This record gives sequence, C-alpha cells and structure tokens, in this order.
Amino acid sequence: MPIEKKHQRVLELDKILNMLADCTSCDDGKEKALALEPQTSLYRAREEMRQTADANVLSNRYGAPTIYHFKNIKSMVKRAELGTSLSLRELLEISNALRTVRALSDWRKHCEKTETSLDYLFSGLTPHPFIEDRINTAILSEDMVADNASPALADIRRKIRNAGLSVKNQLDKLIHSPAYQKYLQESLVTMRDGRYVVPVKAEHRSEIKGLVHDTSSSGATLFIEPLGVVEANNEIRLLQGKESDEIARIVAELSALIGEYSQSILQDYDSVVEIDLIFAKSRLADKMQATEPALNDDGIIRLKKARHPMIAKNAVVPTDIDRKSVV
Repeated sequence: MPIEKKHQRVLELDKILNMLADCTSCDDGKEKALALEPQTSLYRAREEMRQTADANVLSNRYGAPTIYHFKNIKSMVKRAELGTSLSLRELLEISNALRTVRALSDWRKHCEKTETSLDYLFSGLTPHPFIEDRINTAILSEDMVADNASPALADIRRKIRNAGLSVKNQLDKLIHSPAYQKYLQESLVTMRDGRYVVPVKAEHRSEIKGLVHDTSSSGATLFIEPLGVVEANNEIRLLQGKESDEIARIVAELSALIGEYSQSILQDYDSVVEIDLIFAKSRLADKMQATEPALNDDGIIRLKKARHPMIAKNAVVPTDIDRKSVV
C-alpha cells in the first residue's frame, strides 16, 4: 500500500527529492524528480534500482551524458504538426533539442557494447541530423535568416544590396556637391522609414525637391528623399517585401518538416527527460556515497552503518539495523 504523505514528510522524502531535482539538467526532469512517489511494487522498485545502477556504471566509466539547455518543445512540435509556422526562436530551440538527442545516441554508441537496462531508452532515440542541418543552415539567430537559406533569398538580398548601393552613390554625389552643401545640415546619408534620405536645413526646404519623411525634434532639420532616388527607393521597398515573403516561405517549410516527424521528435523528447532523471539519481547516489540495496518483500530489513543522508557524514554515528517485520 502507498506510503501516506505525512509519513513521507517525517522521512523527509521531500528534501531528498529536492536534492534529486538539483541533479537534473532540464526543467521537465526536475518536475519528474519532485513528483516521485515511493515505489510499492517490488518488481518496479528493482527495475528502477537496476536503471540507476547501470547509469552509475556507465557514468563512472565513460562520464555522464550531457543534457544542456534542453527546453520543453512539445507544444511547438504539436503546433508544427497542425500546420502552424513557428518563430525563429522556436525553430532554434527544436534544433537544440534534436542536437541533444543525437548527442545522447552517439554517447551510448561509444560506450562499451554490453547490455544495460537503459538500452530501450537509448535505442529508441531517433536522431534527425538532416532537420538539424536544415534549421542551422537557414537560421543564424532569433531574428536573422541566412542569405543561403534559399537561392531565391540570396538573389533578393543581392538585389537589395545593389539597389541600396546605387541610391547611396547618387546621394553621396548630391551631399558632396558645392551647389547643395550649403542647404544641408550635415553631409551624410541616413535612413527614415526604410528609405534613404538627406538632412536638409528647414529654411532651405524648397531648394531640394523631394519627399519629407521626418523632422528633427527642434524642427531645424528635415529629412528629405530627393525625387531622383524615389523610384530606386521604391524598388528597394518592393524587394524587401519579396524578402519577407521568402523568409515566411522558408520558415513554413522548416515548420512543416518538423510537423512531418513530430511523433518521433515527441517520443525522443520524453526519452531524454527520462534519461535525465535516471542519471540524476546516479549523480545523487555518488554525492551520498550510497550503495545499492538488495530489495525483498519478506519484511526483512538489514542495514549496515546506515545514516541519514541529510546529516553530514562526520556529524552522525552510523547505525546497524537487523530485523524482520512481524505482520
């Protein structure tokens, strides 16, 4: 029968679980640690004990596997499965999760080829390096898509750069012309509303024909787009619209790819969380200098040099307990 909550508190199980949660590497692993209940099935208790022992052997021989910045991606993946386009940040987080899956799979392959109770978790992992590569090639950061994300995007951005350079060259000639320098507040080319402009003294507004896009806080300077570059600026604006459309298409394509493999990704996610919890138990066992007990359901309790794990080792006298419960 289950151990009542009040007895768990008396045993300070909550404090032990907090120590276990501190040994986990991801938020969901931490939650699973804090939610653990005492196992009442001898079979399940032995299975879980064997998993912890096997994790401890592997960790001590090969170093513990790394689970770094592993965030919950399940809602993102499910939205992708439904056809939603994800954000760049979400795509990068999914890529990081896929990298963790691949790293765990590779880690186990480099360990000794002996069977362990954890093999069902590791062998069930399905790395998707091609999805990782597609995301990492296309996305540079949470707000930047790479030029080589697609040939079309590379071409559009090349045209934007060339058009921008052409406009700047025209305006550079204007601001360095002796005929116009006296009308300018400064000899520079700047941008307002995504369009190239020059700063003109307010009293000389009529001397430079063009569109006013902004005014300085003092009102002494007008930011004017000369008529000679309006058409070129319009072309840049059109190209920027095409750039946004192409980025949206790329993001939708990457999201659809994740949706296509959603079930595999979700299953891998749950396996990584379970692996994180098991290896956290191993780390806690090492911290406590714990030993693996032989479990039984005969009511026999035999402890040698037992001590409370919450009390410092040098502040407690170990106790031997040897008895059989009477039912």
